[in-house]
Amino acid sequence: MLIGIPPILGPELLATLRAMGHGDEIALVDGNYPALEHARRLIRADGLPLIPILDAILQVMPVDDFVPHALFRATVKGNPDLLDPVHAEMADVCARRAPGFSLLPLVGEAFYTRVKTAHTIIATSEPRLYGNIIVRKGVIHPSKETDK
Repeated sequence: MLIGIPPILGPELLATLRAMGHGDEIALVDGNYPALEHARRLIRADGLPLIPILDAILQVMPVDDFVPHALFRATVKGNPDLLDPVHAEMADVCARRAPGFSLLPLVGEAFYTRVKTAHTIIATSEPRLYGNIIVRKGVIHPSKETDK
């Protein structure tokens, strides 16, 4: 256990988040996603739903503010305008933990292609279909005191 670190973030995931560099992306995918087939690096989060893991990651990892879009979600049946409850929950977590960033829907192959190039895929046991999100890592800007 660590002070200030959500306990849902295990050692492997914490090490991965720390090792990722600016612009690297991490994909959190549902239980039906072909994670093993698509992953360059795979972390299993068996038995855990996606939303609490997303919430925990966004408590410790900055979102990239150097690009127009840094948060991406899967779409329902290829329709970017459809919003399933899991997507609304994702948007709520992102709004709370990464204010000012919008959650961009990516249709079909565009989403799969982006997941395949992600630094790491976290395979959750999220049961809801299309419960997939990609987060692009940002930087921690130095404070005025550390600029010296």
